[in-house]
Amino acid sequence: MSQAIHRPRGPVMIDVAGTALTDEERERLLDPLVGGVILFARNYTGSDQLRALTAEIRALRDPALIIAVDHEGGRVQRFRTDGFTRLPAMRSLGALWAQDHLAALDAARATGFVLAAELLAHGVDLSFTPVLDLDYGCSRAIGNRAFHRDPQAVAALAQALCAGMADAGMGCIGKHFPGHGFVEADSHHDVPVDERDFGTIWAEDVAPYRHRLGRQLAGVMPAHVIYPKADPSPQPQPAGFSPFWLKDVLRGRLGFKGVIFSDDLNMEGARLAGDIVGRAKAAYEAGCDMLLVCNRPDLAAELLDRWAPVPDADNLARLAAIVPSTARPAWLADPFALELHAAYVQAREHVASIPGDTSVAPTMTAATIGQQRTEVLRKDG
Repeated sequence: MSQAIHRPRGPVMIDVAGTALTDEERERLLDPLVGGVILFARNYTGSDQLRALTAEIRALRDPALIIAVDHEGGRVQRFRTDGFTRLPAMRSLGALWAQDHLAALDAARATGFVLAAELLAHGVDLSFTPVLDLDYGCSRAIGNRAFHRDPQAVAALAQALCAGMADAGMGCIGKHFPGHGFVEADSHHDVPVDERDFGTIWAEDVAPYRHRLGRQLAGVMPAHVIYPKADPSPQPQPAGFSPFWLKDVLRGRLGFKGVIFSDDLNMEGARLAGDIVGRAKAAYEAGCDMLLVCNRPDLAAELLDRWAPVPDADNLARLAAIVPSTARPAWLADPFALELHAAYVQAREHVASIPGDTSVAPTMTAATIGQQRTEVLRKDG
């Protein structure tokens, strides 16, 4: 394979269609605007294949593109077999919290360690987790992805999960700021509107970010939810396009210094910002550092062709720092080495003992999240 091209990471994260790169995808991943790749269940058939795919992506550029995945546990877990442990839904940890706080914290830390160690051993840098949304019992997007209704329980369990991920060497990405749990509508398919005032959202949904956990997050992903009574802007936008939420609240009041990742710009909740270029411009100008464009390679190509953002030194520095530059320890070299690591084996056994979620939850319209297929619209001619 040819030598990696030296190029700073750009502000766009895109996906790939299958289990190996095509020539067209290699060329696209070398675009200066690209800084990362997000993987889906369709990109996985087994341990060896995934390691080969991530190695090929990593070898393209220096510094290597960030390789990320939505790998939370429960129904949102992209890889489930052949080197991967089935992780519990986060509500399972919340149920355990109701019985025994210390046992729940131990279980959360073990879950975070297993989650991160297995991904790192397969060449994946980041998982977009934990979900910090509160479980109001009504959201079709969140459901049992949430830990608990109590923001203090959410913060404590998420902090333990993040500590386990840090034990393995992975940062954590909190989502969906300032909170997606109160609205029933699913932003994958609708444009949710949360009519609560700022004081209520600050006291409840933002509480996990105000907790010391907020200083430990490597990244934050905002919600595609509009908060018209909380956002004083003349025309309130979904949080991921709102300078108020990202610059004034997240950066200003909360002092967050990590990477802000947009949610997928192809979701229905993002459509108010215009076409793909309009969405990217709006999210970037609002304060997002990295913009996700998933499941539409034609729109990813259009964005890379038409968008020319002004480079920002702070943005480049945050993207450079999100993945450690140090070599991974020998026990994370591959899944076989991981299986010989006593701490991992013990944590995996702990995770296997966590009772599953048996609660009744709203039907999730995002039930197939993790099963997305790439949609390609052919252009005439």
